[in-house]
Amino acid sequence: MTISLNVPVPGQVKRLAGDLEPDLYTFERVRRSHTLGIKRFGERTPTEYARLVPRVRQAIVGTPPFEARVTGIETFEAPPKGDSPVVYLAVESPVLRELNSDLSEAFGVIEGIDGEDYTPHVTLARGGTDAERERLREREIEPVSWVVSELVLWDATHGEVATRLSLPV
Repeated sequence: MTISLNVPVPGQVKRLAGDLEPDLYTFERVRRSHTLGIKRFGERTPTEYARLVPRVRQAIVGTPPFEARVTGIETFEAPPKGDSPVVYLAVESPVLRELNSDLSEAFGVIEGIDGEDYTPHVTLARGGTDAERERLREREIEPVSWVVSELVLWDATHGEVATRLSLPV
């Protein structure tokens, strides 16, 4: 199982991504399911996963619901993993950055992804020409804000939520 801790993306953000899809048709790969990752834990056996869940629960104890906000369209020209470049919705949230920092301290840093390198985002597509990426970065979008009240441990191997973690009010 390949596991990560994610924020469920609300319908408003999914609609925004869907509205942008016609502008992404020339890109090599368009992401149709959207996630907002906080921390990757990598490959875990079922036994390792069973031990991971209570450790993650303990690590997020005391984290109240918090705000996240999509603010624009950006790119990673040379992402640390996967095909490049990447076009994404930029997300602002000091609490997301703090959570990644705390979780990286507790579970280790994945170089280029965690800690100081962490960039909260929702991937839209990979590839595209320089001109297409620039056109998207210049596009104005209506910011989308929401309150994050739940986190999920995502099983990328099976493409499903493995565990839901509510943030206490």
